[in-house]
Amino acid sequence: MKLFPCGHATHPQWRMAAGLVLAQLQAQMELPDYATQPRLGLLYITDHYAPHAQALLDHLRQALPGVPDWAGTVGIGVAVSNAEYFDEPAMALMLCDLTPEQYRVFSGVSPLPAAWADAALVHADPHTPDLAELIAEMAGRTQQGYLFGGLSASRTRSVQFAVRAEDAGGSEVHGGVLEGGLSGVAFSPDVSLMSRVTQGCQPVSPEREITQAEGHVVLQLAGEAALDVMLADLGISLSEPQKAIAVVRSTLVGLSAAGHSGVGRTGHLGNDVRVRHIIGLDPLRQGVAVAENLEPGMLLTFCRRDVQAARADLVRVCAEIREELEPETLSIEAIHALSDNPLPSLPTAGPRIAGAVYVSCTGRGGPHFGAPAPSCRSFATLWAMCPWWDFSLQAKSPATSCTATPGC
Repeated sequence: MKLFPCGHATHPQWRMAAGLVLAQLQAQMELPDYATQPRLGLLYITDHYAPHAQALLDHLRQALPGVPDWAGTVGIGVAVSNAEYFDEPAMALMLCDLTPEQYRVFSGVSPLPAAWADAALVHADPHTPDLAELIAEMAGRTQQGYLFGGLSASRTRSVQFAVRAEDAGGSEVHGGVLEGGLSGVAFSPDVSLMSRVTQGCQPVSPEREITQAEGHVVLQLAGEAALDVMLADLGISLSEPQKAIAVVRSTLVGLSAAGHSGVGRTGHLGNDVRVRHIIGLDPLRQGVAVAENLEPGMLLTFCRRDVQAARADLVRVCAEIREELEPETLSIEAIHALSDNPLPSLPTAGPRIAGAVYVSCTGRGGPHFGAPAPSCRSFATLWAMCPWWDFSLQAKSPATSCTATPGC
């Protein structure tokens, strides 16, 4: 299995940054452990380069003629291995060594055929009308209904990269730099997924059923006034408004579907929990307003996001991934005790990750960890600072892989 070449750079001029990235990629592709003929480029830029997105993409495609297909988007920051570029001009590019049958770049210009893919990496413009409906429709086009990816984050243009070559030679190309709607990469059933979500939050209250709600406002939790429950759980009082407001602003809610507990035995939030902000209080009705449409029967827990919780959650999911990829090794004595074979074979090494993408909300980059580089830097090969999901993917055949993990 070959590693996916990956390059990154920052420079006030995008051409200089692109030159540094290309030099890294070309140097890696000369090494025996790296893929030499990757076909798919995943390109992420900060919004400083967004006005030059088309020129940048054209430049990279001309310099890498053997890479026919491209996908990516813009964020407030990007990070690669031991470097984080938050709120500064930067780009990161990873070249994925997948066969044409294993993936398909899609966009509004080149829609994804129904039921072609098993899952899809999706980039979305947050200003798109009816975005939730579009995402649901896209999920219906995959066999598993599984999407991962993120929202573009930009203070200028919310650009997306989506280039698909029609044939192996790439003579006919659909797409380029787009704005609005959805784009991304869909993966065939030949590509297996390994996914983890890091919520970056720790519950600070028991999980309770929403017994009465109206729109975004939860009115009762387990039959009690929601506002009273929250004040008791957080140890605050409205008689001290300044203190109460500060605590509420740092508190979020974790929501789970009816009948499905979102808090595991270890006290961590599960992958299916939706973490949402508290957007207001309703003292008249004793309610708590949440950035989500609520329904009676849903389960709610108050939680808090901080550096320690984010670090612990990320370390946990990384450990889970490692345990899944690397089989537990046994001593020779243990192997002899468990086997009648006098010369048992040792466990073989598990699959190897060739590349990684970690998609995070902007709130967990830069100042969140208190230093220029995030604690996850040793895990993520390529990090696009956008809200939403996590994903990992690993090709079954040939033995290559690309992994990603979204959060928030």
